[in-house]
Amino acid sequence: MTQVGPADLPRRTAVSQQPPLPFTTRIKRAALAFDAWLNSALFQGRSGLGSAWDWYSEKMKCLRFRGAPRVLLDLTSEATTLGATGAVVMLALALPAFRETEDDWLKTQDLAVTFLDRYGQEVGRRGLNLDDSYKLEDFPDHLIKAALATEDRRFYDHWGIDPIGTFRALLVNAQGGGVVQGGSSITQQLAKNLFLTNERSLERKIKEAFLALWLEFHLTKDEILKLYLDRAYMGGGAHGAVAAADYYFAKPAKDLTLAESAMLAGLFKAPTKYAPHINLPAARARANEVLRNMVEAGFLTEGQIQIARRNPATPVNRERETTPDFYLDWAFEQVKLQASQKKFGNERVLIVKTPLDTALQRHAEQTLENMLRQHGRQYKAGQGALVVMDVDGAVRAIVGGRDYGQSQFNRATGGLRQPGSSFKPFVYAAAMTTNPKLRPNSNVVDQPICLGNWCPQNYNRSFSGSMSLTSALARSINSIPVRMSLEIGKGNAKAGRAVIVDTAKRMGLTHPLTDSSSLPIGAAEVTVIDMAAAYAVFANGGKRADPYAAWEVRNSSGEVIFSRDRDTPPKQVLDTRVVQDMNFMLNKVVEEGTGKRAIIEGIPAAGKTGTTNGYKDAWFVGYTGNLVASVWYGNDDSTPMNDMTGGTLPAMTWQEVMKVAHQNLEIRPIPGASPANANRVASANRPAADQAQSPSQAFLAGTLSRRSYEVLGGIGTLFQSVDRSVTTGKAPEAPRSSAAVNTPRQVAMP
Repeated sequence: MTQVGPADLPRRTAVSQQPPLPFTTRIKRAALAFDAWLNSALFQGRSGLGSAWDWYSEKMKCLRFRGAPRVLLDLTSEATTLGATGAVVMLALALPAFRETEDDWLKTQDLAVTFLDRYGQEVGRRGLNLDDSYKLEDFPDHLIKAALATEDRRFYDHWGIDPIGTFRALLVNAQGGGVVQGGSSITQQLAKNLFLTNERSLERKIKEAFLALWLEFHLTKDEILKLYLDRAYMGGGAHGAVAAADYYFAKPAKDLTLAESAMLAGLFKAPTKYAPHINLPAARARANEVLRNMVEAGFLTEGQIQIARRNPATPVNRERETTPDFYLDWAFEQVKLQASQKKFGNERVLIVKTPLDTALQRHAEQTLENMLRQHGRQYKAGQGALVVMDVDGAVRAIVGGRDYGQSQFNRATGGLRQPGSSFKPFVYAAAMTTNPKLRPNSNVVDQPICLGNWCPQNYNRSFSGSMSLTSALARSINSIPVRMSLEIGKGNAKAGRAVIVDTAKRMGLTHPLTDSSSLPIGAAEVTVIDMAAAYAVFANGGKRADPYAAWEVRNSSGEVIFSRDRDTPPKQVLDTRVVQDMNFMLNKVVEEGTGKRAIIEGIPAAGKTGTTNGYKDAWFVGYTGNLVASVWYGNDDSTPMNDMTGGTLPAMTWQEVMKVAHQNLEIRPIPGASPANANRVASANRPAADQAQSPSQAFLAGTLSRRSYEVLGGIGTLFQSVDRSVTTGKAPEAPRSSAAVNTPRQVAMP
């Protein structure tokens, strides 16, 4: 043991009083210490993990399987993996189906609409039959059994999807060599009717299956069956057994016989193929199959169905019935739009009184068909369309094509075609609005004009120099509206065309108008009904006239919930001065210009012809003080016609339809138009003693009543042997080009 003496004290005191280490040195030492700790920890951890793995491996040796146990374990593991994967896939497939149920689907189904004509007579129905006054127990027992026996015998036993029924259907179809029996359950069919379309695709079938499961979870079996009987399409525009019983047999569903129930049950899968008003033998054969199914299902005995087989159902004769299907299709879309805007509150069962004139509708359809039969081959024209409406927009008749049975496409409301020179009145109206000094007698100059490398030409490939604005419109000069677009835009043609487009839209053209150099002479596409609505602004003094089908709407209790006059005030969109000047000029188009074939004796008329480049479209849009009508002829594939202009078949059709439409009407004057034609006709065709009568009185004195026309109106068509295309007074029309083609010269067609 070392002894510390007094001599050592000064030295130890000196050591303890040394200055602290620098900061960087301390950091280095701390880092070295941490590194040492980390290495030690990793080494010890690796050793621990190794020991743990050895322990785990030793324990797992006792769980090893061989032979059959190992095979079973592997299969179980694979099944678990595949099941988990399948569950994820099924969830991904189910989500799109379940999104269809996000809305309050039981309260947001399609409307059930009964349409009446202007005289209050029922003319047709559209939408689903949502009359819930029929409970399930109100349906005949044999109708329910017929549906179950034919569509889903195990309906009360399965959970929405019937694997047994599907397998049975596959066997029957394989034996029959085709689709003999369907495999979808009633719940699946209801899911399709409620949420999906008739699209044949795997995606639709997957959605249908998931939605069937969803319905089974949320509804009872009886509720599902009731909805199915209410929503299934049964042909003839009837949805549900209640509507079908009324349509085919003119009786309530509760009064159906066994034979009638069997015939209706046969419609669930193929309503068009087995519709009794179309193919009665096929419908009766199908009814026999349903009766046999009822015996096989144990619902009836062979003896109970013999009476029904000996006395098959006979539907109401509807062969002579004609329904205004083009009109009703359009009217239903209008009502659905109004319903979406909550104009009818939450009502879903509606009775809609329309402005439809059934006699005029039939005459318009016959006139269009007769014109095409007589002149269609000569002009190489295959289709036509027309709309007649009151000057406030109340649509009286719509003909969307030659045959609704062959094509349900409504060319009057959905077909977009170029209007040709019939678009020019919008240009003139815009010019006269922006320049109050421009009047019908104002001088304009017809001379060459080019926008870029596009140079419009007139029909005769020449220019006429100075003329009045009235003459320019009556002769359908092309250079004038193009020059107007420049003047409206103060030298900027594009700005001028924007004003023209705005004017046309305010007047009633709803489809977007493509801006091009040739827009002023009719290059943009429009619909027949929009053209009629826009011209109605001229006829009614400048107020917008949106086409409408709902005069008055009542709910299922008969209460008025919408009235057009009460709920829709008119809106002035064109100055009355401009309207009067335009009417004066458009009246001259009919009396002295390209629209002479539209003259109606005793009734002042105004309008404009239109023909596109290549004769692809021919138009006449015109009006009187009472009515407006728009007529179009062409081909669905836009192939050129044979020199048909708007002043030929369209003007002739317009005259023939409007002549009948004005019978028994008190003729109103056109604001600003000269009644010269009416006075001239009256003077030339009446005795001197009758000269004092008004033009309208003269017209009414020499016409048949509406009832007389309905009885005798068709007879005159049998004696039409004179080709009206040789009518005197034809004036050439100069339409616009079909598009703004950048060519050095562009020639308009007649």
